[in-house]
Amino acid sequence: MCSPRSALLQGLLVLTCLGLGCSDKGKQEQSDSKDAGPVVRVTKPTSRKVTDYAYFTGRIEAPESVKIQARVTGYLDTVDFVPGAEVKTDQRLFLIDPRPYKAALDRELGRVHLAEAHLKLAIADYARALEIAKTPGAISKQDVDKYAAARDEASAAVAAAKADSEAARLNVEFTRIISPIDGVVGRNLLTIGNLVKQDETLLTTVVSQDPMYAYFDIDEHALLRIQRMIEKGEVDRKVEEEGFPVEAGLSDEEDRYPHKGKIDFINNRIDPSTGTLQVRGTFSNPSLDYKNYRLLTPGMFVRIRLPIGSPHEAILVPLKAVGTDQGKKYLKVVNDKNVVEYRPVALGAQQPDGLQVVIPVKMVRTKDGLRQADKKTAAGEKTIDSIKLGERIIVGGLQFVHSGMHVTPHPVKSDDGSISGSHAPQ
Repeated sequence: MCSPRSALLQGLLVLTCLGLGCSDKGKQEQSDSKDAGPVVRVTKPTSRKVTDYAYFTGRIEAPESVKIQARVTGYLDTVDFVPGAEVKTDQRLFLIDPRPYKAALDRELGRVHLAEAHLKLAIADYARALEIAKTPGAISKQDVDKYAAARDEASAAVAAAKADSEAARLNVEFTRIISPIDGVVGRNLLTIGNLVKQDETLLTTVVSQDPMYAYFDIDEHALLRIQRMIEKGEVDRKVEEEGFPVEAGLSDEEDRYPHKGKIDFINNRIDPSTGTLQVRGTFSNPSLDYKNYRLLTPGMFVRIRLPIGSPHEAILVPLKAVGTDQGKKYLKVVNDKNVVEYRPVALGAQQPDGLQVVIPVKMVRTKDGLRQADKKTAAGEKTIDSIKLGERIIVGGLQFVHSGMHVTPHPVKSDDGSISGSHAPQ
């Protein structure tokens, strides 16, 4: 049997050994973790057909916009519309007191009747003069000519009186101020009893509603790109004849462009002060409910997306994976040895789902690593694309890793298995 002292010494020895073993194991795990490098979130590029777009800003304008002014002077008698309501062509909007103009019309009609009576008498006098002239010496040729002139004068007086009566009739009609177009009427700027001056007083405005125009300016680069496509026959002739498609999004529609239209007007010259060309797209603006509410309103800001070219295969990555270094774009890739590599790329169009089209650039692999191909690249050197499908790209936190660093990649995928734009741990 062991003495109590021996048993105590043996227990201390066992605890010491266990402590040393645990410490060595912890140091080993810490060493392994240090060698593995920091954890980074990675994903793989995806490929699909995409369309290149050019983006612009514009304003909505109505194809028809009319300032309603009176064509006669008078006092406003009635206001015959509800401000902000839809009106139809020839619908009465205002009425100016018509009584003075009706009185003027009656006076002019009386003058017409008087002139017609004078004409009737002149015609009869001339006929009698001709009958008398059959008797030699009964009447002089000069008197016959006077009767003929009196007949012609009376006929001209009738024509003048009828013209004056027509002007008076128009003035009566002009007291009814009507809408010349279908559209929405604004508020009445004058109330009943106010004096309205001919061709001066603005009473209200009417603007058409469907379709609507969106005016925007495109730069020379986009214009030349489209023209080159037409020159090379890359644009469907039917599309060219019917109008290029254009898409629009409103300020609250985020990155969506749900409104489809056609380009129907291109200005005939580039503005030399801005280097842009004015273009117009036409968009339908249907009624949304029983009150004829419509979404597009004149003066509204609108985002324009112009498709350029046909759909083509492209490589896409999350926007968070793209870094910028002095204006140059790049990705950071984890190679098969879990080492970070710097990969320059060019950017295509950003997609509505938040993915970014990247265009590989040619690179040359050397003993010191990858370098971008340039004019000094030898003809026999083999070039590779800077980014390919299947490679692991770092998503977010690019500033915390550098080329040549050993890292521990952690794949990131969304619930549906597609690539995600999650941030790397920071």
